[in-house]
Amino acid sequence: MSVDDHELAARLAQRAAERLLDLRENQASTLDPKALGAAGDAAAHELLVEALAQERPEDPVLSEHGVSGPERNPGGRVWIVDPLDGTREFSEAGRTDWAVHVALAEKHEVISAAVALPARGMVLGTGGPPAQPSRGIVRPRIAVSRSRAPDFVRDIAAAIGAELVQMGSAGAKITAVVLGEVDAYLHGGGQYEWDSAAPVGVARAAGLHTSRLDGSDLVYDRADPWLPDLLVCRRELAVELLDALSRTRAEGSR
Repeated sequence: MSVDDHELAARLAQRAAERLLDLRENQASTLDPKALGAAGDAAAHELLVEALAQERPEDPVLSEHGVSGPERNPGGRVWIVDPLDGTREFSEAGRTDWAVHVALAEKHEVISAAVALPARGMVLGTGGPPAQPSRGIVRPRIAVSRSRAPDFVRDIAAAIGAELVQMGSAGAKITAVVLGEVDAYLHGGGQYEWDSAAPVGVARAAGLHTSRLDGSDLVYDRADPWLPDLLVCRRELAVELLDALSRTRAEGSR
């Protein structure tokens, strides 16, 4: 019996998560943080590429580390993976805000995806995405990077009275929205498709709003995998956030 793509994405994300946890446990004391992150990235990449070559040999794979398998034809089927999203967080003891991304795109949309949060023992997938909380939003919470929130996000937070919540990788931020731990994630500094394809796929399946910052669609599997910006949020916040983004842009252009 063949495994469907939802199940395969979840299973491979789980296998990569187990590989990373094992490496983190057994080599953290012998490698410096940079070397540990590089080793984890390479180990998870090798596992995913080899597994997809066996399970879906007709599909190309687009990874942070390049393209493997058959020639990629933008618009066709392609697996988009980030073997270790949050290398720095992975290499820091005790951190849980890092992830594994496995997504399948076809006709420029993510159709199956899974995100593993290894240190939290969780895999979120399009085969059974979490239900969204029914509670209302009293004060919106926006996920931002640990170092410093971008100025435009601070402006948006001030405009809508939101709280900023610091956390690590892009996958951790988007899945925090999926899990109801925060209400929105906005990014304007540029990413690649593998940074967001899987978590965006899970977020869409869970019923969240996903778009570019101007409200246009997120398009995956393009010839150039650069993806400049994105917004993931609870649907009841989308209009308010997009309006605030539009106003902030208009004021900044004066």
